[in-house]
Amino acid sequence: MQKKTAKKSAYPGKDYVPRSGPPSKKPPPPTYEFAPIGVIRTAFAEKFGIPRQPGMVAEAKGVIELDRHPFFAIAVDKLETFSHLWVLFVFHEHGARDWKPSIRPPRLGGRKKVGVLASRSPHRPNPIGLSAVKLDRIEKTPKGVRIHVSGVDLLDGTPILDVKPYIPFADSIADANAGWAAEPIEKFPVEFTEKSLASLDRHERRIRAQKNDDSIDVRRMIVEMLELDPRPASQKRKMPPREDDSKGLRFAFTLFDFDVKWEIRENAFAVLDLEDLVDGRPAGLAKKKSAT
Repeated sequence: MQKKTAKKSAYPGKDYVPRSGPPSKKPPPPTYEFAPIGVIRTAFAEKFGIPRQPGMVAEAKGVIELDRHPFFAIAVDKLETFSHLWVLFVFHEHGARDWKPSIRPPRLGGRKKVGVLASRSPHRPNPIGLSAVKLDRIEKTPKGVRIHVSGVDLLDGTPILDVKPYIPFADSIADANAGWAAEPIEKFPVEFTEKSLASLDRHERRIRAQKNDDSIDVRRMIVEMLELDPRPASQKRKMPPREDDSKGLRFAFTLFDFDVKWEIRENAFAVLDLEDLVDGRPAGLAKKKSAT
């Protein structure tokens, strides 16, 4: 009886054994190499807290900085006539060495598995993402083209592969079925302490001046992020917001250049403070580090 031999898969690190018969003589499938056309700049310096899907945090703004090649100034001609865009990007920091055939979506509480191709998970055969965002304006500068968008769900510095116009008659399907993602998203009340409101006012004025954008609404952005419960599914499962044992648990995520500190209270999330970062660390930790 012929011994089954392992054959190299198209995916690195994944070997398989043919069910029967000799090894296939087909040539390996072709591979394709793409270079990013730019990067996106957002307020999300870390993965924790980033909206799970585009459009869920309308206040989440981003700027797509296209490569400085002169052709891009021509390539965006008439793009400003559209209200929304498709952004094709790379999950460059998803953290896994290989892809997973099934995942546990946070939308299902991390309790049920679905096939990765039935999800928008970054742990895909090719770690490519697709987001629909609102187009705010296009800016042509000596340093290149900058596309201002909102409703983003992308980490700061994410490589952008392509930008396409969102065309309603082709892209919007009225009777589409949302499958397992059809369940409504639960939202929780968000409260602010007096201390956090004072910090928020100071940071918002500074960020608006820094970005030269008076439309930035930091408070609304924090509310839209927290009301969705940004914690990983495993934490939500172990520490539901409505359980007494969860009250008082504290968390933080980085937004712009400060940490938003918050805790679980009676059926709500409370923002405690907005703490400055120094060299990417909370100011208190940075001071302790420099003193040693």
